[in-house]
Amino acid sequence: MALARELSVLSLEGLRVVELGCGLGVPSMAATRAGASVLATDSDAEALDLVERNARENGLEVDTLPVDWAAPGELIERAPFDLVLGADVLYERPGVAQLLELLPKLAPEAWIAEPSRPAAEAFFEQVGRRWSVETSVHGVISIHRLRRINSNT
Repeated sequence: MALARELSVLSLEGLRVVELGCGLGVPSMAATRAGASVLATDSDAEALDLVERNARENGLEVDTLPVDWAAPGELIERAPFDLVLGADVLYERPGVAQLLELLPKLAPEAWIAEPSRPAAEAFFEQVGRRWSVETSVHGVISIHRLRRINSNT
């Protein structure tokens, strides 16, 4: 919800946005309302069905794609995007290395909302090598805005 609130006050008109691990897709809905063309992704087909239904019931158009971070070929084919969104996506240790590898292939900027899960610490220790990070705190949620330091990598 914190990430969706941040997005709701922006104009994302004309931007291509992808949400990783979208779950219910609340940030995807907010980005769509802000004018972005959004692709919501998750490894769970049921989550994607809920996102599609939610978008339809709210008169929004959100594309969906099932994605396994270990085999993201189809997602990478759809890149580049302008912005990657992720809300509470760093809850398992294997996801850290996968996300570190995936992000630079998708967009020059990413916004990650995180409730301080242990696996997130490892991610943020490593991400600073290739990304600048600005963090804002919203209650128990931190929103990390990542920008690729060298967008040619």
